[in-house]
Amino acid sequence: MNYHWDWSVFFKSTGIGSEIYLDWFVSGLGWTIAVAMVAWSIALLLGSVLGVMRTLPGKWLPRIATAYVELFRNVPLLVQLFIWYFVVPDYLPESTQIWFKQELHPSTSAYISVVVCLALFTAARVCEQVRTGIQALPKGQGAAALAVGFSVAQMYRHVLLPQAFRVIIPPLTSEFLNIFKNTSIASLIGLMELLAQTKQTAEFSANMFEAFTLATVIYFILNMSLMGLMSLIEKKVRIPGMMGGAK
Repeated sequence: MNYHWDWSVFFKSTGIGSEIYLDWFVSGLGWTIAVAMVAWSIALLLGSVLGVMRTLPGKWLPRIATAYVELFRNVPLLVQLFIWYFVVPDYLPESTQIWFKQELHPSTSAYISVVVCLALFTAARVCEQVRTGIQALPKGQGAAALAVGFSVAQMYRHVLLPQAFRVIIPPLTSEFLNIFKNTSIASLIGLMELLAQTKQTAEFSANMFEAFTLATVIYFILNMSLMGLMSLIEKKVRIPGMMGGAK
């Protein structure tokens, strides 16, 4: 293969204003991070609540949480995105429909849809991690908390959840990385995140190999950095004797 690599393409003008192709990648990376971080914040909070619900005594709260998990975990992510972007807005009140479809910038409406989609999808997966972490703890932990007079809410807040979150940092790290990679679906509804900007660069410049190579490097560096950060957090908060914690 006698392909001539031209890395200088990223510093060439796009023909649109004073932008160069590298500017598109920077903009795309910004959208990717913005989508992932907001969606992750919502998913972590909602998933934690659902995880607690799945471990509570009684029938209805665990059933509600289980139904949520089964719904969002078993419907393809792409289908969920199209539902949130194309279907759900049509069932909103008329004033909200006009605001979402006409008054908002197309990038903003796409951003809202993909954040909601990724947050709700990932929350179902976080729920299972939290549930597993709580159930992995010795049953005597909860019994002891109730015996000394803690309420159920206090038991979860002060005893179970602080330990469970430390135990599940490795699987949560995987979900955290996945949400960054899953932001690529946003390109299908017009949000110019990293993948969309990569494809646009490849089309405008005709340098497909360079564009996708740079995107691969950016995704790799981003995810390795996040993995390193989560590894440091895991070492800092690990519980001795549990999940590889130092003795």
